Amino acid sequence: MVAEQEVLQALEQVLDPEVGLNVVELGLVYGVRIDGARVAVDLTMTTPGCPLDQVLTQAAAEAVERVPGVERAQVNLVWDPPWTPERLSPQAKRKLGR
Repeated sequence: MVAEQEVLQALEQVLDPEVGLNVVELGLVYGVRIDGARVAVDLTMTTPGCPLDQVLTQAAAEAVERVPGVERAQVNLVWDPPWTPERLSPQAKRKLGR
């Protein structure tokens, strides 16, 4: 059985190239649902017009599919609630000087 923590650890390998932080630190992961060997991830971007949305969603799906036991990963791009800097992890806040 795949564990949520394994999925989040895989997503920590997905970096936003603009800021050099991963999608978990940035607070972009809104949810993980596991149904056997299938995993769905709700992911947002910092802004709706983010030019990296396809790059990051594809990288997230590929990272999750590398987790042992995962056969298929689906990444859903969501916008509600809108992302805010409050979602940054404490580590990300320190790295960004917040």
